[in-house]
Amino acid sequence: MRCLLSLLVACCLLGGCASPQQDPSGTWINSVAIEAAVESGNLREALLAYGPNLEWQLDAPRQLASFSNGFERGEGQLLRAQDGRFRVHLFGDYQEWLSLDADELVQAASDTWPEQRFSRVEGAGGEPPPPGSSFEQALYRAYLGGTWTIREGLGEGGLVLFHADGRLEGLPGAERYALCLAGDCAAMSGEFDSIWLQLGEQGQSWLFERDGKQLRIFEALNRAQIDEMPDYGKGQQVWLLERD
Repeated sequence: MRCLLSLLVACCLLGGCASPQQDPSGTWINSVAIEAAVESGNLREALLAYGPNLEWQLDAPRQLASFSNGFERGEGQLLRAQDGRFRVHLFGDYQEWLSLDADELVQAASDTWPEQRFSRVEGAGGEPPPPGSSFEQALYRAYLGGTWTIREGLGEGGLVLFHADGRLEGLPGAERYALCLAGDCAAMSGEFDSIWLQLGEQGQSWLFERDGKQLRIFEALNRAQIDEMPDYGKGQQVWLLERD
């Protein structure tokens, strides 16, 4: 029996019983923020609560890491630490710590923000998409996906489709849209959620409220002086959409 146990131990050592190091390579999105936005309807509150980073793209063999927070995109060097975690060296002395927890990527808490968790984007192959676009498309699909009917406003009775790639069908005067995630558009809209609607080369910001299956779109009234950054407040309701 002792010989058998010794042989098994030797086989384990030679065969490498230790768990292989996990490879974090791939695209990871902040699905927690998306779920919170879908559940509450308030996009900005969800992003503030579970952000700021919305997506990581990691390439362990090349020691590359990039992130997006909806406004900025940054790149850094990805290094594996002795304890199995990953250190991302960004600009200057700035760094982030990442680790794998089952099927999630965990960004460690810092003095600036709490711990964040990310889910891997499955089926992503070939060249990675632009940083942030995977999160954006997943958000658009979950938050505005489906068929909407115009209940009030121009085009009443028509059907509206918000595509995950930013295309827009059925809303009069618009063929593309973009949700405000962070940056100047968020500063200008304050406590309100905002959406950019565009036709051709022309576009403008609108404010919106999403409550369950209803989406209300309002004029964005600029309350700032002419020499100040725009400060948008809610104006007249222009559309009421309802999802089927």
